[in-house]
Amino acid sequence: MDVSRWPALETLSRVLLAVGVGLFVGLEREWRGKEAGLRTFAFVSMLGALGGLLGTPFAIAAIAGAATLILVVNWASIQAGQGIELTTSAALLVMTVTGVTCGLGHRFTPAAVAVITAGLLAWKERLASFSHRLTAEELRSAILLGILAFTIFPVLPTRPVDPWGLVYPRAAFTTVLLIAALGFVNYVLLKAAGPRGIAITGFLGGLVNSTVTVTEMAERTRVGGSSWIAPASRAIALATMAMLLRNAVLLGILAPPALRAALPTFLALLAAAAAFAAWQRKSEEGAPVPELPLRSPFSLRSALYYGLLFVALEVLGETGRRALGEWGLYVVSLVGGLVSSASSVASAGSLGSHGLVPWALAGNAALVASLASIAVNAIIVGRVARVPALVRATVGMVVVLLLTGCAVLVGQRLVEHRLQERAGLDPGAVHALTCRAPGAGLAGTT
Repeated sequence: MDVSRWPALETLSRVLLAVGVGLFVGLEREWRGKEAGLRTFAFVSMLGALGGLLGTPFAIAAIAGAATLILVVNWASIQAGQGIELTTSAALLVMTVTGVTCGLGHRFTPAAVAVITAGLLAWKERLASFSHRLTAEELRSAILLGILAFTIFPVLPTRPVDPWGLVYPRAAFTTVLLIAALGFVNYVLLKAAGPRGIAITGFLGGLVNSTVTVTEMAERTRVGGSSWIAPASRAIALATMAMLLRNAVLLGILAPPALRAALPTFLALLAAAAAFAAWQRKSEEGAPVPELPLRSPFSLRSALYYGLLFVALEVLGETGRRALGEWGLYVVSLVGGLVSSASSVASAGSLGSHGLVPWALAGNAALVASLASIAVNAIIVGRVARVPALVRATVGMVVVLLLTGCAVLVGQRLVEHRLQERAGLDPGAVHALTCRAPGAGLAGTT
């Protein structure tokens, strides 16, 4: 081979990177007292780098040599009565291939693989503990979510399937997957964190399902008595914050301009809920922490429920807007928010992203759905807890949030009209223009 093709500094940097990532991963194995430790991992990674530098046949030979070394290590482990070193063997093989990528000139890939490999090795106990706590239903939920995301979603049509241009199958399914994925991640966070405090439980529970969280807090207060009033009030405020944050993120993913239009109101609502939670913090110490009875994060039944509800809200929202103007969409969002604020927000964002409603109207509809979900909290607490102090605290929070949201919305509208008047525009004409869907007349062919 022509050595002139191997610049000294470049070749040295590739070899040193391979040695570095091998040492990084081997450090964890050395710490655990394994036979294959720092030097072994550095050697196999450097062997892979040399194979990558020399060419494909040598890279294959390097991997084969590492495989032979793995067999020797396992034979020695079996002879010593320690069993097969499957994890160490897999790590050695991964680092050999990682060394090959170093020899080929990659930088980011081997570094990222080394960090991930070391993390998987170091978090052995935590990963094993988490997997052992999984139930069969949770495992089936994860598999089902993967099937829906990677098998069914890619084959769905992107164009509307109805003559009115209202139903977009892939958009509807995207929303279902998005809501399910958010719920799944939040469920995992709650399960991993455990009930370490009512505040954490309330916030993470609100991300999964704020209605379930508020209901559980109300039930615990009814059973636990007056010592639960302040902690439950704070948890309800934090669950409300989590619901608002989830809805804002959902709207931002589906329709960023709609979120920009609604952002001041979302921020005001979050600030008001945070202030209420901080005010109720004083009496939380010493109160028992509840286990929220959250069901499996995803199921086929819930997927069909969210999908059909989303499609129904989207069709009703656009039909109402066409028949009654913006008030029709507001009414649908209000009713939908009483059932599922996430689906209502997703519906409003989808309508905006497809050009069926203006961004401001989509953002306002999402806010109406969120405010409706907040109002439901007072009804739930009143029916479940039946503790006057908790009912008064929750109703007070709900009233403050509703007034805050309405005040910011009205203030935004007044500011817009004032700016339009100063610019010499007719507010009525501008409002009529902005209430038309962006790209009206093209939605059916998008």
